[in-house]
Amino acid sequence: MVDDVVSREWSNASDAWAEFVRMGKDYFREEMNNPAMFHMIGEVNKRQILDLSCGEGYNTRILARKGAVVTGVDFSEEMIRLAAQEEAKERLGIRYLVADAANLKDLDSESFDLVTCFMALMDIEHYGEAVSEVARVLKKNTRFVFSITHPCFDVCETTDGETIALWRYVDSTESADMSSAHLEMRRYFGIARCRVPWNMARLVRPFETTAFHRTLTDYFQALHMSGFVVTRLVEPKPTPKGASAHPPLRKHILIPHSIVIEAMRQRTQ
Repeated sequence: MVDDVVSREWSNASDAWAEFVRMGKDYFREEMNNPAMFHMIGEVNKRQILDLSCGEGYNTRILARKGAVVTGVDFSEEMIRLAAQEEAKERLGIRYLVADAANLKDLDSESFDLVTCFMALMDIEHYGEAVSEVARVLKKNTRFVFSITHPCFDVCETTDGETIALWRYVDSTESADMSSAHLEMRRYFGIARCRVPWNMARLVRPFETTAFHRTLTDYFQALHMSGFVVTRLVEPKPTPKGASAHPPLRKHILIPHSIVIEAMRQRTQ
């Protein structure tokens, strides 16, 4: 069921992505999304945690350093290879598996206290099946905490060339003065396959991946169908330090980039 094209894109990008994350260049993660996500997650010491779509394991390692017993899964063999290399160096006790998020056949039912998914559910084509699998592997009355790009402000272009939304700047550049920026939303409803160009100067090389634009209703319906009840959500803002140091973050003081959702598994499917 895994999308081989999307998996191949991330495998091909794995070295550039790992350098980007490990060298602290992903300030959207460090100064906005991670602080909000980890605040929502809370205490993890001795908890059995599944980190879904873990990539090269950056946040997986943070969870393990906080005392969690962590399993990381990702559909990219290269990402898991890089994660396993770091585990061999640091020995945090993390188990890594190459697995399709929509078919976690190697994981036992009701075996985790928490499932996390950091900024990745929008990259999973069969998201409904993935949410169903999360419900299956979670113990009853435990949580699924995930972050995604905010569907209401999803800046992307579809693979058919349609623009969902884009940022406009008075001087046509992403200048230091973010007061000149505004978001132009062209379409919200409907599911669309989108191209994501990663071409920032701070990357060692550019690459492109695929994501999927969906509505909040789509995500909430998938959670409802799998027996989840949404208990909390937050729309992260950049930290004061991040907004001061990184001009591209400043527009997200006014308009969200992402959303963090906590859902409780309340019934057996």
